[in-house]
Amino acid sequence: MLANDLILFSQVVNLGSFSKVAEVNNLTNSVISKHIARLEKELGVQLLYRTTRSLTLTEAGKILAQRAKMVSQITSEAIDSVSDFGEKMTGHIRMTVPTISGELFLAQCIAEFSQRNPGISVEVRLENDFVDLVKEGIDLAIRTGILDDSSLIAQPLITSHWVVCCSPKYIELHGQPTIPDDLLQHNCLAYTYQRQGGYEWRFSQGNKEQSIKISGSFATNNSQALRKAALGGYGIAYIPKCSVYEDIQQGDLIELLSDYKTRELGVYAVYPFTKHLPNKVKLLIEHIKQGYENLHHYF
Repeated sequence: MLANDLILFSQVVNLGSFSKVAEVNNLTNSVISKHIARLEKELGVQLLYRTTRSLTLTEAGKILAQRAKMVSQITSEAIDSVSDFGEKMTGHIRMTVPTISGELFLAQCIAEFSQRNPGISVEVRLENDFVDLVKEGIDLAIRTGILDDSSLIAQPLITSHWVVCCSPKYIELHGQPTIPDDLLQHNCLAYTYQRQGGYEWRFSQGNKEQSIKISGSFATNNSQALRKAALGGYGIAYIPKCSVYEDIQQGDLIELLSDYKTRELGVYAVYPFTKHLPNKVKLLIEHIKQGYENLHHYF
């Protein structure tokens, strides 16, 4: 049995198709199929149920997939541990980033990294869901908030501060709150992306902390939808500062309750545990961290 067969089998499980594995390894579908068939023949068991539309693991395939993943990881780590000795970096990086940072600057920042390192290609997914990095075959994620998975490594990039804001039009029609309790008398726009805090806005001043249970006519899990509702004068928003920084600078939105400390969330570069992080991923993290630092005033 060849370790290469196990590695290809692990890739088939992670990527979900022979064609994707063939493309990644610059091989043909038939070559991948022969490797899997040889593996099944040597083991004397069927590993995959294959149809024209999907691949499903057999019971034996599920057991082998866990072990094959270890072989693939150990092989990758062995190669990565000496990759720094080569002058030219090559390879592919798959990553996922939150839509706010992705649309604000990360897409351009990562494209710039790819241009500076022509041997490296980067595939970027903009999404707010906390996907399973190992299952999805993701090399790097940018995540905001509390990380529940202890098997992941997280490097801090920046702290994201939130602001309370509304349009001048809203203040003209409904007045301006001066203390958090005043929000109970206003139409507050809920941001439901985070698992908690959408309807409970937290403030602190000195040693005093308080939570305000807000209510209003509009809620959304999308920061741009929340921003547009606030710009339209439909209510008060509690939103990441980076989403509305330029609107506040231009006077299209007014920051409220600025004497109070609002929500803060860490932004992290996250990747699966590994003894030897590939140098290309290290450099990408450094590039992204510098990008955040260049725009620190937005956060």
